[in-house]
This record gives sequence, structure tokens and C-alpha cells, in this order.
Amino acid sequence: MLRMLIALLAPPLALVPSLVAGQFLTQFFNPVIPGFHPDPSCIYVSEDENFYCASSSFSAFPGIPIHASQDLTSWRLVGHALNRPSQLPDLAIANGSTSGIWAPTLRRHNGTYYLVTTLVHDKRAPDDPTRWDNIIFQTVDLWNSSAWSDAIHFPFEGYDTSPWWDGDGTSYIVGSHAHRVEPGIHLAKVDLDKGVVQEDWTNLWNGTGGLAPEGPHIYAKDGYHYLLIAEGGTGLGHMQTIARSKKLYGPYEVNPANPILTNANTTEYFQTVGHADLFQDAKGNWWGVALATRSGPEYVNYPMGRETVLTNVTWDNGSWPIFQNPIQGTMRGWQLPKIVQNLPGDGPFVTEGDVNIQFPPGSSMPPHFVHWRLPNEASYAISPPERPNTLRLKPSVLNLTGLDGNSGGPGGQTFVGRRQVDTLFTYSVTMDFHPTAADEEEAGVTLFLTQNHHARLGIVGRQNSTEPHFRFEAISSVPVPEGFTMPMPTAWQNSTTLRMQIQTANTTHFSFAAAPVGRDLVVVAYVPAAAVSWGFTGTLVGVYATGNGGDASTMAYVRDWDYRGWGQVRDGGYEVV
Repeated sequence: MLRMLIALLAPPLALVPSLVAGQFLTQFFNPVIPGFHPDPSCIYVSEDENFYCASSSFSAFPGIPIHASQDLTSWRLVGHALNRPSQLPDLAIANGSTSGIWAPTLRRHNGTYYLVTTLVHDKRAPDDPTRWDNIIFQTVDLWNSSAWSDAIHFPFEGYDTSPWWDGDGTSYIVGSHAHRVEPGIHLAKVDLDKGVVQEDWTNLWNGTGGLAPEGPHIYAKDGYHYLLIAEGGTGLGHMQTIARSKKLYGPYEVNPANPILTNANTTEYFQTVGHADLFQDAKGNWWGVALATRSGPEYVNYPMGRETVLTNVTWDNGSWPIFQNPIQGTMRGWQLPKIVQNLPGDGPFVTEGDVNIQFPPGSSMPPHFVHWRLPNEASYAISPPERPNTLRLKPSVLNLTGLDGNSGGPGGQTFVGRRQVDTLFTYSVTMDFHPTAADEEEAGVTLFLTQNHHARLGIVGRQNSTEPHFRFEAISSVPVPEGFTMPMPTAWQNSTTLRMQIQTANTTHFSFAAAPVGRDLVVVAYVPAAAVSWGFTGTLVGVYATGNGGDASTMAYVRDWDYRGWGQVRDGGYEVV
């Protein structure tokens, strides 16, 4: 494999903090779980020697992806805790671009895995208690998606909930109380099997004064209860702070060295660092994960959104945890636990890519493919009888914008995609779509962040015209190219199928291209990366079909689905593979 190094990524050794001789051994690269994987929560399970990390998914479904690794750098998709519409039907009505699943915490106790999270209805009023739907999922087998329980609901006016057990096995939940006047971190005993809150919620700590104290986790160590939280909002002011107490209910002593992790007010390429979690490996070494965006302090271009980053941590007896490095693309930390992977399952490694997927008979939707909210299963068919080795899309009434750019609606949206996980990539499909039955039938490819931040290139039928048309549309809160609908070139109109492509032209722009199969692709539009650099999620690339507000009957057929990454940008340098 040809590798071309355009810029050196490793920092000078003199700039790397020194530790005890023999400990600071291994180089690794951030993000360890790239793309739309924010709010990481990780554990180590000694029985199978695996690390497991859960991530937020907002309105993507299946939701709450869980990845496994044995070396902390190669992560395979295990599955999704939220994988059946019946588990959480209200995801279908989680309207708002920042709604959906926030900040899951993954923990294991007495052989059972618990995942505690919040379904947020962000368009509802801040003081509406129904805005926060706090839930618990359970399983004894992470590798069997069907083993995850339905949602167990419990009342809490807030979000970012996290479980903890004392030495007697009593279970608690700590969360970020969403009081508008005095937000803070609250705790209560909760029966995790029934969702019963067994006492009033108690305020533990309101943080150091930063915006939005949230993302709390409790760790018991050396006779102390350590309370780790995020503050400063999830933008450039994001930071991690910590307090501790000999008693669970406080009072809590604040670490004078706070914040213990942040890239705020620096020129680092990785910004918005925070929402951290801590865990140990088999040797007792401590590690920390957090979210970060590859944006630089300019905070303009970060289409992959908030990604999962890793660093090593020292935590001496009776002392405070110390994150040993600022978050950068090239890191040096503890010796990595393993080199050889021995992971079960058929989920892909996160950077694996998709090589010419053909949707053969008897296959199912690839496990890393996602929809926006709950899908209408009737809208998708793999290898249908009339067109084997394709994915059939039935157009939805709603287009990708939906009713108002924020909400779902009857029948959902026919869309399926996968995460962008490389700074530089090429995504393409072969699309067979011949709209004839109705005006405004449309199918194509999309670069999708949210309903009100996306771009799409489609084939569309027009009333009183037998010519197929191209349609390009971009929607964002920043200036984007003007949309257009135009007839296809005459030389293309007799072609039965088109190759459609989305590619990174560079780190600041995407290109949309198309051509009949066998011809050279023609770029028809460019979209700035800033158009899909917003909010809490990260970009997806995929396909869609719609009647643009009307009933549509012409099916679209997709094959040759191909996603290939060809470069990551870390700390302003390129690594091209």
C-alpha cells in the first residue's frame, strides 16, 4: 500500500511530557473513533479483555453505537443499544435538529451492562418536564443486539444521566439538572431494573462557574468519591473539571488545578475538548476519552462534528487524576494493551470503508448504515425480485428537509446513509431512477448533517416534460450555492443508469458529480464544509428518494455503494493512504 506523508504529524519529543521511565512508550493517533461519535463512555471488561465505548446518536437510527477494541486504536462496531423501533417509539417525534439521544453512559455491574441516557425533545420549552425522557437499557450480551431491553423510564428533569453503585450494591443515578436559574449536578437512589427513583434528588455540585455543568460521572477511589463533569458549553469553551468528597452526598472539594482537560484558548487543531470518561486497562493504567472537533480555534470547518479522542491519565493514590497531554492528533501514552485484534461480530471497523456493496439476495442492511429517526421498513428492500443485487428505495412524501427543516412527519423520510469518518473521502453509488408517474419525484445522493443543514443532488421528474432533470439543493445557516433544476445533457438522457458521487475536493469543500455509467464524472456543484459544520451531530453520506410533498410510485434502485477514505487531517498535516 502506497503511503505518502505530506506533513510530519509527530510532535518533537522535547515537547512531550515526561513520565516514569518505561511508562511513556506508545504513539497513537486521534481521533480513535472518528466521525459522528460524540459523548464517549467507555469501560474495560476483563473477562473478554475488551474495551467498549458507547456514543451519542441524536436522531440517527439505529442509535447508540457501541464499539469494541483490544488495543484502544482499532474499534469494531459491536452493534446498537437502540436497534428496534419498539424499544423507544418516541424517537419518531423527537423534533428539532438537536433532539434525540444525548450522552449515554455505559457501565457493567454483576454481569449486566447498563446504558443510561436521555431522549431529548429539544423543541419543547426548557421548563417543560416532558422535554427530558431519561431511560435505562440493559443487556447481558453486548454482542447480541436483540438482547437489549426496551427502554426503562425514570423521572429526572435533566439530561446526561449516569449510573453508579456503592460497595453494598445500592444503585444511584447522577445527572445534569436542567434548572434554568441554577443548573447543577444532582444525585438520587434509583432502582435500575424498574426505573423507580427512591428518594429526592440532591444537588452535589454546580461546577466552577462555567456554562452548563453536565456529563457527570462518579468514581470511587482511595476513600473518595470523585465527581467528573464538563462545563463551558460544548463549543470552544468546553472543559473538564472535577471535585471530590469522602461522603457521596458531599460536601465536595474542588480541585484547585481545574480545568483538568481543555483545549480552550489554544491554537490546537482539536478544539471543544470535554465530556470525558475515565477507565483502566488490565495493567491498571488509567485512560481518558473525550469528545473533540477538528476545527482549529477558527471553528468554521468541522463537518465530522464531535469525535472520540483518547489520552493517558495518571491517578496516584489519594491524589487527583491528571490528563497527561493536550489533545492532539499524534499522542504518546501508556503502552497499548494489545496489537492483535481478536474480536467477534460482523460489524466493520470504524475506518474500514465500504467497497462496492451490491446488496446480494439474503443479505440485510449493513450494520453501520443509519436512517434519520425511525425508518418506514416498507420503504427499503434489499435485492428485490424485480432487480436483484440492488437496494430499492420507495419515495417518501417528505423530502430531506421535511415539514419545516426540524420535524419528522407521517411515513418518515426515505434516507439511508453512513458516517463520514475520513477528512478526505470519495462516496459513490450507481442510481437507476426514471421518474415518469408524477411531477417532483426525486432520488439521489446527499451530504446530510441535519434536516436544515444538508446538500443533495438528485434526478427529478418535471411536470409536462419527458426529459429527466438534475436538481441540486443546499440548505444551511451559512451562505451556500444557489440551488438549481436543469435538464440532463442530451447525450445522457438515454442512459439507463447514472453514477453519482460526493467527494472532498479539499478540507473546505465537497464536490457533487454525476455521469452515465462508463463515462467520466462531471462536477455539477461544490458545497462549503462550513455548511455542514454546526450543532451536535456529524455528516452522513447516503441516498434518498422523495415525492417532495406528493405521493410517488417510481422506485429508485441503488448498487455499487462505495465509500473510501483517502486521508485524515491531524494537527493541520495530511496523512494520505
